Amino acid sequence: LQTVLKLPLSLHHWNFIMKTHSEAPLNPIVSPAETELRIKRIVEKLDQLIPPRPFTNVSSTSSAAHSRATLLSPRDTYCRGDRLDVLLEVRDHLGRRKEYGGDFLRARVSSPALKAGASGKVTDFNNGTYLVSFTLFWEGRVSLSVLLIHPSEGASALWRARNQGYDRVTFTGQFNRGTSQVSTDCALVLNSSAELCEYRDTRGQEAFYCVKPPHIPCAALTHMHSKNKDVSYLSKQERSLFERSNVGVEMMAKFNAITVSRCNSEKTVPVKRQCKFGMASTMPSGHVWKDTWNPVSCSLAAIKMKECLRGKFIYLLGDSLIRQWMEYFKSSINTLKSVDLHESGKFQKQLAVDLNENINIQWQKHSYPLIGSLTYSVKEIEYIAQVIDRIGGEKNTIIVISLGQHFRPFPIDVFIRRALNIHDAVQRLLLRSPDTVVIIKAENIREMNVDMERFSDFHGYIQYLALKDIFQDLNVGIIDAWDITIAYGTNNVHPPQSVVRNQINILLNFIC
Repeated sequence: LQTVLKLPLSLHHWNFIMKTHSEAPLNPIVSPAETELRIKRIVEKLDQLIPPRPFTNVSSTSSAAHSRATLLSPRDTYCRGDRLDVLLEVRDHLGRRKEYGGDFLRARVSSPALKAGASGKVTDFNNGTYLVSFTLFWEGRVSLSVLLIHPSEGASALWRARNQGYDRVTFTGQFNRGTSQVSTDCALVLNSSAELCEYRDTRGQEAFYCVKPPHIPCAALTHMHSKNKDVSYLSKQERSLFERSNVGVEMMAKFNAITVSRCNSEKTVPVKRQCKFGMASTMPSGHVWKDTWNPVSCSLAAIKMKECLRGKFIYLLGDSLIRQWMEYFKSSINTLKSVDLHESGKFQKQLAVDLNENINIQWQKHSYPLIGSLTYSVKEIEYIAQVIDRIGGEKNTIIVISLGQHFRPFPIDVFIRRALNIHDAVQRLLLRSPDTVVIIKAENIREMNVDMERFSDFHGYIQYLALKDIFQDLNVGIIDAWDITIAYGTNNVHPPQSVVRNQINILLNFIC
């Protein structure tokens, strides 16, 4: 296994350091040219992770049924804390050994009766074989799973298709003038000879466009909604790889569950320190047991939420996944009162306060692209970097940022530019107020029966890698929702309350 240390870059050898921004000046004011160079470097590095794969027909693609999994160093008895390794040899539908890697796999160990689970670590040898490592965190009957989410040919096709166009989702903007309403086409990129309205963050060089209605000013844009467009950059043959029956297929179906014992019960288990802000993460970062998240490197204390949040101002910035946190706070603290901000629609801004305890929590949506079939208000829409630049910050100010799902249908440069702009805004904030706490909540896995070209977890995983790398030079906390939701096995874009509760408990341990 020493060869693992000599592997070239691969999708599953994820703990690389791209250092694409390490050469950026300490001066947080970055020129547009420097930003473009940083984006280019990140995209080039990701291109190395996902090289083009030959695709002649479906029979030559990776097959879960024909692949072979071999347990390395099998034992009669497995003990809690042991590592269990599986060598996976991937074969195509004709039973031929694959000669290259790049398959998008998801490994998990679980005990449903115990409400226990953890992710496994996948190492790609780039020759059709993979080492899948599981840590046996708990006692009892344990099942092993490796899902072939997409074959390497499918991952390569998704990466190519993703970066070809901006039109998989179309936006319709509503302009109001007096009692009249006019709707026009809007997009991140509009190929139109008509006069356009431009809505731009001048510092971050991000823009959104709408066709300008005749005789109506651009400032009259009030609402927006979107829908998926019947467009694909995949061939008919490639699209067959993303039918539900070919997504998330079990590769270890023939493996029986194993029994894990305590063993060495007399051995003293070292006491772990309480989780604190800034601690380094591991992979896997923890496990679920009895529906409770247990980090590997530290322990989570049971913290009284209301006491912890006393005197604090919490900004929740991003998508509906962080809005779930807002709803959880409001349902868990009965003295929090919602303030009517006179907005309307699905993504309306939310504010909740407890005047006696001086608790202030607000949720605010991120800016375009914001996908929603229901009409939502855009009058107060703004980029997260702009919000951060307005925050004074101090030790009782907490900012939690969550974004990713709405970016999956668009070329990766859109997400990278947004993440870099937020990174630079956080850097400016921490220079003027080092005591401000900033938390990045990674996105989570979602359903496997959605449109894979637009919303596959493959896109989310690439964004997860890029986000962790972009922020690795700043003193921010990371809540690894990707690893947590794999451990829970929650294939739902909006995970259940138990997951939200445990994520928020990580936050409370970070700040109290």
